[in-house]
Amino acid sequence: MIDNLEYNTEREHLIIPEYGRHLQKMINHAKTIETKEERNKVAKAIISVMGNMQPHLRDVPDFQHKLWDQLFIMANFELDVDSPYEKPTKELFEERPEPLKYPQNHPKYRFYGNNIKTMIDVANTWEEGELKEALLYTIANHMKKCFLNWNKDTVEDDVIFDHLFELSGGKINLKNSDEDLSESSSLLRTKGKYSNNNNNNNKKHHKKNSNNRQRKRY
Repeated sequence: MIDNLEYNTEREHLIIPEYGRHLQKMINHAKTIETKEERNKVAKAIISVMGNMQPHLRDVPDFQHKLWDQLFIMANFELDVDSPYEKPTKELFEERPEPLKYPQNHPKYRFYGNNIKTMIDVANTWEEGELKEALLYTIANHMKKCFLNWNKDTVEDDVIFDHLFELSGGKINLKNSDEDLSESSSLLRTKGKYSNNNNNNNKKHHKKNSNNRQRKRY
């Protein structure tokens, strides 16, 4: 009796493990059937069992198509049956997808992020006027806020203007402007305000839960 025990390390590899070994054995048996008519019957029965194992996916579009594709994959594309869908090929299954093109941006001032550079590029395309000027100062203030997130101390407006001039390729120059950016203390106080509100909300939530636990239950 002990000699007939099977260990997973000695069994064949399961191509799609979630269907289990018994279903894999059914598919292997279907491959050995001589008549195609009988193979078609067995294949449809196997598809029915596979569908019952995933009832939550029955309403998914092309669910049956997916089951038939998985049947051929688990049969190592060696099952000769009539499928209501185009049969997948082993070459197509093993074909490697084209690598995705990830943005390879390496900005000099990483604490500003890539979105700032995108905003600057968009601003360079705008016509001169009050709307563009408002956008430029919005970008500069956001840069100052990003800088303060990286360096908690303070930063002079001239530093932000220099960085903006550099990142815009010399097209945006606010160095001689009479208008100042938002105060560093104001930007930091705004951040602290939201942090305090979150802490207060957490304390209220904790206090409320404590009161609920201390309430008598009858």
